[in-house]
Amino acid sequence: METRSFDTSVRLSDLHDEVVQCERCPRLRDYCREVAQTRKREFRDWTYWGRPVPGFGDPAASLMIVGLAPAAHGANRTGRMFTGDSSGNWLYEALHRYGFADRPTSVSRDDGLTLTDCYITAAARCAPPDNKPSRDELATCRHFLQRELALLTHLRVVLVLGRIAHESWLRAAGWWDSLSPSERPAFGHGREAVLPDGPVLLCSFHPSRQNTNTGRLTREMWYGIFARARSLVEKA
Repeated sequence: METRSFDTSVRLSDLHDEVVQCERCPRLRDYCREVAQTRKREFRDWTYWGRPVPGFGDPAASLMIVGLAPAAHGANRTGRMFTGDSSGNWLYEALHRYGFADRPTSVSRDDGLTLTDCYITAAARCAPPDNKPSRDELATCRHFLQRELALLTHLRVVLVLGRIAHESWLRAAGWWDSLSPSERPAFGHGREAVLPDGPVLLCSFHPSRQNTNTGRLTREMWYGIFARARSLVEKA
């Protein structure tokens, strides 16, 4: 696997501050600011975050969850990953059910929610138009995920939500380039792979409305993923 060198004296809190200040992708920054100004009618009384969204969770986490990107009226509004939208409702309820969160809901970045043994991040840190960051934008943002991986030294399981998160994590961790196409773990709901000298990679469909409203992802399927994640963490 490719070896990367990062300054591990930098704390997660310092990295989070760096994420928030990032202006590297003009299209995404313009979009986030526009959404924060126009707002959605049901959130007209909110002051939107409107900036890149840092990761969130336990610095000693065994489980990392990688999503796609902040939602325009979710994390781009609240300032916390998977907070304030239907995907977040699915995620935090499951995290609470399986002992990774101290409550089943997440409504704002200052609501007191605590994660235990779990850290949540994403392939892109800014809300993209139509939920579609470009490949160049994903590549530009990838160094943040690489640095989180260097700082989170207790990881045993990585849960990727969707194909983009799957590829982004494999690239950030160095496996995309070090493995041949035939050796790379394939994405599929419930699939898992044990990588050499690495954590267990666990895959799930993303809990987007496109998947949950159509039945492509059911609660039973979703709970099965977190039951497996809990089992893998406890075995490690």
